[in-house]
Amino acid sequence: MKQFIRLLEFFKPYKVRLIAAFIFSGLVAALTGAYAWLVRPVLDGIFINKDTFLLNVLPIAILAVAVLKAAFSYGQNYLMNYVGNQVITDIREALFLQLMRLPVRFHDSNTSGRLVSRVINDVSLMANAVVGVLKDLFLQSLTFLAMFVVIVYQNWKLAAVTLFVIPVSSYTMVRMGQRLRKLSMRGQERMGDMASTLQETLAGIRIVKAFGREDAEGKRFRHSNEAFLSMTMKAIQVSSLGNSHMEVIGVVGVAAIVWYGGYLVIQGAMTPGAFFSFLTAMFMAYTPIRRLSGANNTVQQALAAAERVFAVLDLENEQNRDRGLKELAPIARSLEFRGITFQYESSEVPALTGIDLTVTAGEVVALVGSSGSGKTTLVSLVPRFYEPSGGSVLIDGQDIREYTLQSLRRQIGIVSQSTVLFDETIKYNIAYGRMDASEHEVIEAAKAAYAHDFILRLPNGYDTLIGENGVKLSGGERQRLAIARAILRDSPIMILDEATSALDSESERIVQLALTNLMNNRTTLVIAHRLSTIHNAHRIVVLDRGRIVEIGSHHDLLKQDGQYKRLHALQFQDVAP
Repeated sequence: MKQFIRLLEFFKPYKVRLIAAFIFSGLVAALTGAYAWLVRPVLDGIFINKDTFLLNVLPIAILAVAVLKAAFSYGQNYLMNYVGNQVITDIREALFLQLMRLPVRFHDSNTSGRLVSRVINDVSLMANAVVGVLKDLFLQSLTFLAMFVVIVYQNWKLAAVTLFVIPVSSYTMVRMGQRLRKLSMRGQERMGDMASTLQETLAGIRIVKAFGREDAEGKRFRHSNEAFLSMTMKAIQVSSLGNSHMEVIGVVGVAAIVWYGGYLVIQGAMTPGAFFSFLTAMFMAYTPIRRLSGANNTVQQALAAAERVFAVLDLENEQNRDRGLKELAPIARSLEFRGITFQYESSEVPALTGIDLTVTAGEVVALVGSSGSGKTTLVSLVPRFYEPSGGSVLIDGQDIREYTLQSLRRQIGIVSQSTVLFDETIKYNIAYGRMDASEHEVIEAAKAAYAHDFILRLPNGYDTLIGENGVKLSGGERQRLAIARAILRDSPIMILDEATSALDSESERIVQLALTNLMNNRTTLVIAHRLSTIHNAHRIVVLDRGRIVEIGSHHDLLKQDGQYKRLHALQFQDVAP
């Protein structure tokens, strides 16, 4: 009930249309009841009493009822579908925005396939309830009420016989609904596993093919697919069993009515017209009960999905957690790491311990070290992708947590090894960080990134669609677009995370020229795998197991018999390892 009430909160902006739909539902229900009420005068007045006046009037009345019911039914159906689809659109958008605002730690522990499943599949299940069930909830409940009024009007004693059906039906609906909700929750989890497997396989299709793992991946997908099928069939079994129970309960009720009603007619206590009007209303009342039973099954599945969706919506996102009030101005003096420690939730060993480092404004500082030494973790603290477990990051002497996230990240540009591009035009991807940039500014940024020439050789120039993650471009071309994007953003702090490690020598040379333009007059942190790319850095910081072990220029560090000299020797083989 808590989830259902919360779901109804999304209907507040559309309450006027919802009220109108409710009124139309009431009118449709009343007119449906009129059908059952008209059976008595048709049977008693026309067929038994042979009343000519009724013969002329009742067909017109029935036609008028049908026309009015059709008009109100159209209005109710349109309004309810309009409101339902608007609500689902709002929920899906709210969920997507929440996923965008959740911290990186959340995305580290949840695969994109499972998150896509929540946005698409869970919300789709909610849509079935909101759009279809809510309509039935209004219409069928009111229709049942109208039929019950007719039943009581015709014979209240006979109506009392039907009351035993309601508690038995309600008990069946509740028990089956509880079971169905649990199965639906587990089914959506299996759907998330399947979506995750699908997303991973398609994202790594080149590796799958290269290693001939098509059959193996097929088996992995089949396992998750069959697990989802198993949950689905169990849910169908419960749903079908509930429908069968409702069928039997309804037939028992009708049988009791036929016996007792027939007895009253034989005894002369009830006219045939009244009895058949009663029986018609009874049958017409049974239809809403069946539909409400089916609606209950859908509602339970939707509530299970809603629970998963609201679980994400209730998480504390970066905006809720952000306590910064100040607007960060461009860095003027320094970027400082003071007493930094950091530990991932899934690890028992700290990733960073006791980091003290000051980077002067305009300085280029390179971070080197073996894999797992903490380089990427350290730079990830600057845009607050992660919060330090201890210590603080300061810009111009102020803790960055005092500034708003938006103003902080506006001062930071990032170019990483794993370039992220969108299935859009080249112009869109370059302007991604500054969508208000003019075409001239986009072109100038491309020129500074040595990308302009290859862009002009493409079929549609800057309007060329580059495919998912720039699949239609080479690695060097993708990297130059990422650099052009960072140049156009013009952030005073730049983070370069192994931006050339995956490139061949020719591409690396061009990209390195582009990076030189990018780093000009900017405070830059460079994570480098190839030490040849950082010879000109002002300082080189060597990390090992989350600690700073050496700091100095390239030439100064080579003079020391330390970690940097060993790394350099391993790469260039100028001394024995």
